[in-house]
Amino acid sequence: MQTRSFPSSPDGRSPAGAEIRYLIEGETGGMIHSTVPSGQVNRATVHATVSEFWHVLSGEGQIWRQDATGEETTVLRRGVSIDIPVGTAFQYRCTGVDPLQFLCISMPRWPGDKEATVIEGPWKPTAPEG
Repeated sequence: MQTRSFPSSPDGRSPAGAEIRYLIEGETGGMIHSTVPSGQVNRATVHATVSEFWHVLSGEGQIWRQDATGEETTVLRRGVSIDIPVGTAFQYRCTGVDPLQFLCISMPRWPGDKEATVIEGPWKPTAPEG
């Protein structure tokens, strides 16, 4: 059993460029809190072995996702949940005045930044390097 408090400062950055705080990790997956500042466009990536579930806590943004069946851009706002199946290309950005904040659950647990391959996406990235 694990119990953790919300970290007071970010633990680092995702390969895409979001500030991340590690919340909890187990054998079958992990959960992080992500923050994307207003106006930031993160790098487009694709994961080799990990799928993700996201739940937006606050802010506004967009996520572009593309897989073998097609592509779509989804508005991200409080209360919206999305999935990113393994092998799905995606890119996201904060379009509101407040930071975009969301929970991200990865399955299986995140193996390290080599999991994500940076690719071309629909928007020009502005995110700082991790």
